[in-house]
Amino acid sequence: MSLVYVCPLSRVEQVVAQSGADSLVSLLSPSHQPPRVAAIAPERHLMLGLSDIVAPLEGHVLPQPGHVASLIEFFLRWERARPLVVHCYAGVSRSPAAAFIGLCALDVAPEIEIAKKLRLLSPSATPNKRLVALADSKLSRQGRMMAAIDSIGRGADCFEGEVFCMETA
Repeated sequence: MSLVYVCPLSRVEQVVAQSGADSLVSLLSPSHQPPRVAAIAPERHLMLGLSDIVAPLEGHVLPQPGHVASLIEFFLRWERARPLVVHCYAGVSRSPAAAFIGLCALDVAPEIEIAKKLRLLSPSATPNKRLVALADSKLSRQGRMMAAIDSIGRGADCFEGEVFCMETA
């Protein structure tokens, strides 16, 4: 069994240290400098510079198919011997979306089951629908990923999401 931890930027170093993770995904706006965590080798740290938006907005970076392709490839290359940590600024939208996408790419369970587990573990998670839609297309899921995320609805309002962990098997 492998674990995927989701957290806000403020908790990255703590979660990596406590979990023993050896892989890290950072989804931050290009204006934010991703953390350099000593325990993570550079080749095991995917840094995606994108904004938490679902439509074009001047001065921001809209998630693109290339971002999602890189994310999926990273999850598929992950050896799963040690945990993987995914974070964004608040741990509410981009990182839950990335964890959902990664678990779907790994085919750990049907999309709806992954989404339900996500909601159970994180009442505040509101996965970025642009990222999920791009992944749904890339993974040829015929709308099942979007339907699963739509079924769990918007998460509870919060300033920052709580750390949560999902199993890959």
